[in-house]
Amino acid sequence: MSSEKSVLRLAEQLDGSGMLGRAGADQLVRAVAASKAAAERLGCEDLMAFATSAVREAGNSVDVLERVRAETGVDLQVLTGEDEARYTFLAVRRWYGWSAGRLLCLDIGGGSLELAVGVDEEPEEAFSVPLGAGRLTRTRFRNDPPSRAEVNETTEWLAGQLAPVAKKIRRVGTPDRVVATSKTFRTLARLTGAAPSSAGPQARRVLTDAGLRQLVAFVSRMSAADLADLEGVSASRAHQLVAGALVAEATMRALSLGELEICPWALREGVILRRLDHTNGSDQGSMPGRARTTGDTGRTGRHGARWS
Repeated sequence: MSSEKSVLRLAEQLDGSGMLGRAGADQLVRAVAASKAAAERLGCEDLMAFATSAVREAGNSVDVLERVRAETGVDLQVLTGEDEARYTFLAVRRWYGWSAGRLLCLDIGGGSLELAVGVDEEPEEAFSVPLGAGRLTRTRFRNDPPSRAEVNETTEWLAGQLAPVAKKIRRVGTPDRVVATSKTFRTLARLTGAAPSSAGPQARRVLTDAGLRQLVAFVSRMSAADLADLEGVSASRAHQLVAGALVAEATMRALSLGELEICPWALREGVILRRLDHTNGSDQGSMPGRARTTGDTGRTGRHGARWS
């Protein structure tokens, strides 16, 4: 019914010791409070609030979560990396349906990369690896644009990081359909010629390995300011584009993928779908061990909020 976004980039605000700094925690509290207010304004009575890799991995996550709870009244639940992969897989399965056969799903976030594969609504294998676009931008690049040495070293490093996961995924079997979600993949597809968002969610969008290779060679020589001027690139994410493109390219190479389809549904929709699976529309159900919910789920819409 409605969507509101606040860009926090928390994965880039973890300090050298892995702690989320005061400024990042302040932003998180403000974003949670704003989203809660939006949900109330829209008449939503079933609030699901969840966080992903940046909050999950922060060394001071307990203190940060307690501060969010104390200042906003929201009990922010933290998803495991495997949960992220599984809920995203569920959303992709529901979007494409059973006729899609064995699905392989990829999702690049700010802090992590999720991969899941399977023939059912529950994947046979689900992985989360710390290869998010924001994390790599913070830890691998010192220059803008990154130097040729930084790009080459990161490409080689990514190959080593992905090899064990790719081996496990290949053991499951050849996928019938390979799908990617997330803003990073959508932006990369758009820059290689896919339909713009104005074409609607039903438009088929793909990202090919050949198109991605050409794009990497192009964007890796551009500064973040210049990237932000490209059509389809948001100013808030422009500085992460090169890292995201390198992760996408390395993942496709590790899994020998020639093409990805872009799915408009991702983690948020997966969490909501699973929540709907656990209620009959009249009583108060909840996702076992996950999001805490309140209110009569049968009367109004739902508002899902995610912070990463």
